[in-house]
Amino acid sequence: MEELSAIILAAGAGTRMKSEKPKVLHEVCGKTLVEWVCDAAYGAGVKNCITVVGHKAQMVMDYLGSRVQFALQEQQLGTGHAVMQAKHLLQDKKGHVIVLGGDAPLVKAETIKKALESHIADNNAATVLTAELSDSTGYGRIVRGKAGRIVQIVEQKDATIEQLDIKEVNSGIYCFNISHLLEALSKLSNQNAQGEYYLTDTLEILIKGNHNVGAMKIENAYEILGVNDRKQLWQVQQILNQNIIEKHMYNGVTVIDPNNTYIDGNVEIMSDTVIHPGCMIQKATKIGANCIIGPNSQIEGCTIEDYVEIKNSVMVDSYVSAHTKVGPFAYLRPGSHIGENVKIGDFVEVKNAKIGNNTKISHLSYVGDAQVGENVNMGCGSIVVNYDGKKKQKTIIGDNAFVGCNVNLVSPVIVHENAFIAAGSTITQEVPKDSLAIARERQTIKKDWVRKRSGQDDTV
Repeated sequence: MEELSAIILAAGAGTRMKSEKPKVLHEVCGKTLVEWVCDAAYGAGVKNCITVVGHKAQMVMDYLGSRVQFALQEQQLGTGHAVMQAKHLLQDKKGHVIVLGGDAPLVKAETIKKALESHIADNNAATVLTAELSDSTGYGRIVRGKAGRIVQIVEQKDATIEQLDIKEVNSGIYCFNISHLLEALSKLSNQNAQGEYYLTDTLEILIKGNHNVGAMKIENAYEILGVNDRKQLWQVQQILNQNIIEKHMYNGVTVIDPNNTYIDGNVEIMSDTVIHPGCMIQKATKIGANCIIGPNSQIEGCTIEDYVEIKNSVMVDSYVSAHTKVGPFAYLRPGSHIGENVKIGDFVEVKNAKIGNNTKISHLSYVGDAQVGENVNMGCGSIVVNYDGKKKQKTIIGDNAFVGCNVNLVSPVIVHENAFIAAGSTITQEVPKDSLAIARERQTIKKDWVRKRSGQDDTV
């Protein structure tokens, strides 16, 4: 295939979004609208991606960075005008370019690739992608001639009664031979009621120049849907989420309730894993095989190995090894690395800590900035006191140590292997290997103290 370029139109203000952010930077299923379009273009084999920016251009440029080239449209004077701003980036290139909307994230890489292949095979100067809609209101209509070739694109406001009945509409996606596009742009005019330069007019210019202009109908009409307001953002998110979940299902993942499960587009899940209702799985999370996730768990940027069970928990930027159980109601904060066959139980919080294999932290504990060895038992209510008011300090607990209930480990402190810490202790000093540490006041009993305090004792 010849060299392929893409122009992504992302300059619009998107006023109907009523947002401080540019429209194309709003997110659906873990990626911004414009990222979905960029990824689809690159996935189709595009090598050179140009993004036309305008409204809050610097924000878009900062977000996309070096992955694309940029062209600036200072005034938004139509789609044709937007493409004209990218002319200097195409002048020295040969091959073909596809024009895409930066607010239409549903277009698939397979569709773009098929369109470019069809465009090249038919030796077209331009190819417009179309879709058949039951309700074509608001879209430009595709008018075909007797031979079935495209004659013109008529906007709804300019259409005749007969043309309004046409169900085939303009998707806003176009393939061009680069040299023919540059030729047509040089002849583009803004002599219309809006005083704008329309990209659709380039097709008419090419047709009048006896160049081939073709059309390819998109099989899945939803791919042309763009986002102009929050409702459409939600509609697009629903379709993307459904597509993502279906992909995982076809790969052997069980999703109990797809209508109540949310999975980002860059999440990986292996076969025979079960996702229960209410789960949100986000930001390039990787989940192994034969896991049970949920219900009502939020997992963000984590790696989870095989045979892990998560219940009603929140996990962020953490690593969980095989055969481990987390939850219910646990919280793994960034930097947590949980070993194999570990129990992280109810109302346990772990932050920036490494937990060794076969260790149990069963309930009501906090372990932060710590290194916990293998076969350790952390009793109910045990706390790593990691913050001294100025900075975080580290606690180290050796293999086979036993930390009793309601123990405070005041960092920095080391508990060596096989040590035993009595319940209720506050540990501030190093605990040697094989030792018992007791750090609590001896119990004192004062008989009849309550009655005396309340004045009920006549002998007082």
